[in-house]
Amino acid sequence: MTPRLRLMLSTVVAVALTICAASAQQWPLSQPPRPLAAHPVDFPPYEIKTLSNGLKVLVVLHHEQPSVSFRLLVRAGALQEPADKPGVANFMSGLLNQGTKTRSAGDIADAIESAGGMIGVGSGNELAFISGAVVKDQTELMLALVSDMAQNPAFDPQEIDRRRGQTLSSLDVSYDDPDYLAGLVIERLIYGFHPYGRPSEGTRESIRRLTREDLVAFHRAWFVPNNALLAIVGDLTATEAFAAAEKAFGSWPRKDVPTVPVMEPPPPTRRLIIIDRPGSAQTEIRVGQLGVERANKDVLPLDIAIRILGGEGANRLFGVLRSDRGLTYGASADLNTYQQSGSIIAETDTRSSATGETLKLMVDEFFRIQREPVHPGELQGAQEFVAGNFPLTIESSSAIATQVLSHMFYGIDPAEIETYSDRVNRVTTMDVQRVMRQYLKPEQLSIVLVGDASVFASQLKGLGFGEFERIPIAELDLSSPTLRRQAREPGGSPAPR
Repeated sequence: MTPRLRLMLSTVVAVALTICAASAQQWPLSQPPRPLAAHPVDFPPYEIKTLSNGLKVLVVLHHEQPSVSFRLLVRAGALQEPADKPGVANFMSGLLNQGTKTRSAGDIADAIESAGGMIGVGSGNELAFISGAVVKDQTELMLALVSDMAQNPAFDPQEIDRRRGQTLSSLDVSYDDPDYLAGLVIERLIYGFHPYGRPSEGTRESIRRLTREDLVAFHRAWFVPNNALLAIVGDLTATEAFAAAEKAFGSWPRKDVPTVPVMEPPPPTRRLIIIDRPGSAQTEIRVGQLGVERANKDVLPLDIAIRILGGEGANRLFGVLRSDRGLTYGASADLNTYQQSGSIIAETDTRSSATGETLKLMVDEFFRIQREPVHPGELQGAQEFVAGNFPLTIESSSAIATQVLSHMFYGIDPAEIETYSDRVNRVTTMDVQRVMRQYLKPEQLSIVLVGDASVFASQLKGLGFGEFERIPIAELDLSSPTLRRQAREPGGSPAPR
């Protein structure tokens, strides 16, 4: 090869390497396409009126379809349950559409079908509900049916037995699900014996003990109009909607409502519980602590911060555990808010042998987001997701009703809905760091591991988790301060341990 040819070849190779190097340098810096510009939120007009019996009625005008959605909320959830009767609210609400004093369950189903409507019932931590939808010209019929269900449930003994059997079967299945167990135990650790820490479905023992008299007493105490909210959303005028509400619910008698004692959840305390399931190939991991109540002024920046930790738009936990280490298929963190308190819970699952490493990485991320300012790009990603997703949450009439009712339920001005996206975009990195330092307690996290302890328990001490409680799954008892079922002597008293 001649010197001239060698020089030319060297030049070509150098140029090629320069181009490749430039391409390699640009590739990691390339970004996904920018999201489309956010559409303005055009929230429909609404009116609120309180009937003479104390029932608050929300009417939202929504004329896109000739239909009407309705939702009746009653403050009658787990928060209102007697401490010794967990699950009574859920049990009771499930029977609301299973017969009234003048209609059988079959009659109710036939009436709904003939009207071309649908009705659902249920309950949660703080409320029970009846909701549904119907074509416009059947509005009065359906509201009359909802009123009958709310005021006059039959609690037929046969229906009670049927629901008891279904609930017990469901609990048997759920208690064999490590994901379900991990969720129950982490809430119990975070909230202690506060109602939010009790299983809303109840326990096998409490469901077996419930009587018809318990259901009647709970319903009688809490299902009163001055303890309820009604939303009517759809193709009606405000005058028509309020008139329909008055006709269906105006004669519902007002009564005094019991006072729910305010019970403070316990202060955050470091506690690690292993629910031992021998033979499990994976470990369910939950890490959490107390959060804030729904009406707290810092809910919005705190929600954005937890989304950066483990939510949509920017997810540090997923990046570390899945993308970097390949330890899991998914990881997330959520902020849950209620009337009296709330929680921050991160979750994932991993193979048993990687339990200790995964847990340490999760806890490290709690420390990191508290100590270090978040990157502006992370904040922007979370904001773009939240603000961009918000219009989807008010697309339908029922979704609109849910948004406004939620604000009314927690004593928040519904006018804030229209400024939500703007307020999301005003959150700064300094706001995120402030709320993380104020509310996050990484050194006091509650931790739950559900899996085969014989595989991973020996890993924990060397990673800073030397103190833990190991509870065989057969001995788990959420009603016990130790979370461990006590053996009983033949006479019925707990056996000495």
